[in-house]
This record gives sequence, structure tokens and C-alpha cells, in this order.
Amino acid sequence: MPESRRTRLLRWKLNLFPAYVGTGARVTYIAGDFHEIHVKLPLTWRTRNYVGTIFGGSMYAAVDPVYMVMLIEILGRDYVVWDKAATIRFKHPGRETLYAKFLLTTDEVGRIKTELIDRKSLESIYQVELIDEAGKVHARVEKTIYIARREGRVGEA
Repeated sequence: MPESRRTRLLRWKLNLFPAYVGTGARVTYIAGDFHEIHVKLPLTWRTRNYVGTIFGGSMYAAVDPVYMVMLIEILGRDYVVWDKAATIRFKHPGRETLYAKFLLTTDEVGRIKTELIDRKSLESIYQVELIDEAGKVHARVEKTIYIARREGRVGEA
């Protein structure tokens, strides 16, 4: 799905947001329906660590807010969405530009909405990999996202 005017503007804002600028990463694509986002993390003087590879903190920070932002945008104001926990596993040193692709299916969004009909909240776990151009995985991040219904909103007639 192509970017919309709204998602292009959000991409621009995210790439200028000081906390995200500090990661050294760039959001390169946001689907018009927010179900897919791409991030690029180059090896530069800003992301290079003491041994000349991409700093692990940059790897994590580059992917940190993405699933939360996607779910906030997709689910809308009837839901509360927060990052709850995360782990990162480093597989190989990042000696070149790394890429991450975030996907949320309509089935996943439907599952969340269905589960929250009978429950006040849930935690969902998502994984994303930082890969090089050849597809080699350099890091795998697992994010736990807390999602809840806002009181008095979902299911009101």
C-alpha cells in the first residue's frame, strides 16, 4: 500500500523528532493504513561504537517506538497502547546499513479488538529483525505491548 499524505507527514515528523534523530535511524516508509513501516539504520560516525560496528543502543532505539506507534494509529482513540517490555538479541556485528520491516496484519488487529471485547487489557508480543541487504540477521528485538480499552468508549451504543 502506498504512503498517504498523513503517513508521509508523520514519517517526516518522526525523522525530525530529536529523540529519534539521536538513534541515527530513519523511517523510510509508512503504509497509508499504518500496517507496515520500514526503518533504515546506517553505520555512520553517529551510530558507530568503540569497535567500529553499529552501537547496540542505536539498534534498539531505531526500532523501539514503532509497534506502539503503529497500534496507536490503527486502533485509534478507543484504546490505550504502551510499550511494556523488550529484549534484544545480537546475532552479528552491524558493519553496514541495517533494515527493519514492521508488519501488522488485519487479522492481528481483529484479534486484539475481539479479545478486548471481554477483557479490559492484554499484552501482545511482536518481533522485528535488523537485517543487512543480503538478509543476514544482525539483531532480533522482541517487544511486549500493553493494549487496553479506554473506559466508557469501546462498545458504547
